[in-house]
Amino acid sequence: MTETRCRRFVDQVAFITGGAKGIGRACALRFAQEGAHVVSFDLDEAANQETVARCQELGVEALAITGDVRDREAVQGAVAQVMERWGRLDVVVASAGIYTGGPLAQVPLEEWQETLETNLTGVFLVNQAVAPVLMAQGRGSIINIASMAGKTSFPGTASYSASKSGVIGLTRSVAMELAPHGVTANALCPGNTLTDMVRQVAEQVGASLGMSGEEWLAMRAEDCPMQRIAQPWEMAGVVAFLASEDARYLTGQAIEVDGGMVLC
Repeated sequence: MTETRCRRFVDQVAFITGGAKGIGRACALRFAQEGAHVVSFDLDEAANQETVARCQELGVEALAITGDVRDREAVQGAVAQVMERWGRLDVVVASAGIYTGGPLAQVPLEEWQETLETNLTGVFLVNQAVAPVLMAQGRGSIINIASMAGKTSFPGTASYSASKSGVIGLTRSVAMELAPHGVTANALCPGNTLTDMVRQVAEQVGASLGMSGEEWLAMRAEDCPMQRIAQPWEMAGVVAFLASEDARYLTGQAIEVDGGMVLC
């Protein structure tokens, strides 16, 4: 992660799902670096604790909560913990998600349901849980992590693309409902980003094409106008902008951060 001199979120509180790894962790570190207290909500307890320890090293308070975004009571309980400890909630980043893929005719119903429940219902439950808090405050920012796959699709990605398209639609509705209360809601649509999940996708899809994961990543980099794969901190920087005062009049948008892959 690149160093920054900005400290736009001093003493604010950022609640991040999927904060144990990848883009979620990069967001946690970015907000901590800029002075926010961080709550990371994730199923991976060990990795989540590591994220929180790294945030604390940056001089802020941080809390790890182990939980599943598909569990409504767990999500609501986590938000209650945040309010009990700090009495405020300023930034919400719904980053928890999974990837599944395969030929349409071979997608098991259980896999379809798990993908939608995690990637879409999980984001819905987070947005639903924080909305009353943010509306009562009259301020706050929600950033839902979608994907370029929510705007375009590729063969063998029915479940994933559907879930991420749903996140974009959900975000627009949330934005319209919360705007009169001073709350913004936007979706980030990352392109291929070097996270553990994308590396797993590379191995899986690469194998189906007779190539290694690294070869698949290199091919994806060649497809990109910028000729490279993104780093998680590059996504976190845009998330921080969307949560900042500079973006107070920006809501209901699905921001493509993909090196030019989807130009629309």
